[in-house]
Amino acid sequence: MTDVLIVGAGPAGLLLACELRLAGVDAVVLERHPRRPDFCRGFNLNARALDVLARRGLADRLIAEGRRVPHAAFSGLPVTLGLAGAHTDHPYSLGIPQTRVEEVLEAHARDLGADIRRGHELRVLEQDADSVTATVATRDGEYRVRAAYLAGCDGGRSTVRKQAGIDFPGTEATRFSLLGDVELADPGELPFGPSTGPGGSVFVIPRPGYVRIITTDPRPPADKDARVTLDLLQTAVDDALGRHVELRAPRWLTRFGDAARQASAYVRGRVVLAGDAAHIHPPAGAIGVNVALDDAFNLGWKLAATVRGDAPDHLLGGYHTERHAAGAHVLANTQAQVLLGNSGDRLGPLIDLLTRVAGHSDGNRAFAEVITGLDTRYDMSPGTGHPWLGRLAPNLTLTVGDSTTDLATLLTPGRGVLLDLTGGSAVPESAAGWAGRVDTVAAACPGHPELRTILVRPDGHTAWLSTTGNDGLDRALEHWFGPAAERGGRSRRRL
Repeated sequence: MTDVLIVGAGPAGLLLACELRLAGVDAVVLERHPRRPDFCRGFNLNARALDVLARRGLADRLIAEGRRVPHAAFSGLPVTLGLAGAHTDHPYSLGIPQTRVEEVLEAHARDLGADIRRGHELRVLEQDADSVTATVATRDGEYRVRAAYLAGCDGGRSTVRKQAGIDFPGTEATRFSLLGDVELADPGELPFGPSTGPGGSVFVIPRPGYVRIITTDPRPPADKDARVTLDLLQTAVDDALGRHVELRAPRWLTRFGDAARQASAYVRGRVVLAGDAAHIHPPAGAIGVNVALDDAFNLGWKLAATVRGDAPDHLLGGYHTERHAAGAHVLANTQAQVLLGNSGDRLGPLIDLLTRVAGHSDGNRAFAEVITGLDTRYDMSPGTGHPWLGRLAPNLTLTVGDSTTDLATLLTPGRGVLLDLTGGSAVPESAAGWAGRVDTVAAACPGHPELRTILVRPDGHTAWLSTTGNDGLDRALEHWFGPAAERGGRSRRRL
């Protein structure tokens, strides 16, 4: 027995385990591979992902190790998308291996008490009205686990999604690329960045001790899962450049396509999906890990409240509503980047138009916010029309008594936060009914003296805000955190 069984120990599964344990919900994570792979799929955390991780105190240790790049990853246009002035606390992309992100998340999950089992593979799942039962295989045999909910974070070929009967509509891949982490026999033969030849182009990314090479697969096999060899990559690179550049010492060789699919339901009974199990898309924009983290952050507090029994009826379904729409935007913008990058002269006028728009500071910033998900805004009905409503709340600097803190720090415990920015007079006594789920903090916000009261969800999104009175606050509290407790003292955190 466990509260939540998570299948897959990638970024989505590990962050979800952290979120559940932070909320006091038991979590068991199954990972079919006995150890983390010795290759790295991605090397990028974008501004939105860093903002999210900062709300749990997890960003700084990664930032200290990574390399900051002051623009967003984008392909298809001859422009650089700068992040200066964007709505983010972290106006840069961070170059850091996905494997390191997973190490940090796994260590945090274990510290919080998550049970992470490597070399344990889901074989069969069965669900009824009250639980999900999973049959799990290990090298020593099989066993069964029963959980209140099961989360599929097991990648684009998700066993969970298939066995839960969730459709995965979308488009098949029509173009394929080869990727190889290799060494160059002569590093001077191929510069970093794009190189174009008579047969196509080769993109080279520097890595410690090797390079990552990406080029078009000119002759993809009927079986797109067929093994990629060094000879195949070598031939593709030579054909593209029209000359021989010797590759050696392969670390990882793979093929990827431009397929785009999205699960029809992120929630089906007692099964939920997150990360690549819920959506696959072209790798343009280096967005994959970041969207997976965003899914888990949105899901964690909602699933925890549902397991505890204090969630409003609509809350878990709201995960699908919010993140399915966000996922559809990701599919659209990554497909657009692929079209722009492979259009030849056909889309020349459109590329020219978008390039000119991106040449304006406001247009450039808007492109960057769309590509990174910084423009994410959820429907916060009931609520006001303030521009912060539904968006990730800025990391406000706050004065509490004689101390200074910020909103990200207040969100670290993973609970809702109700900010009384009048210093203690704005929040009505009725808010005490949610003291077990929401921390009320009396503070001053010198940077925004017009603000009176702000309700922030555990995932950092602004749920309700007022510059005048408290009309609608109780309705917003009940909408996001369930009915008020019959009894409860006022919960004011003194820092």
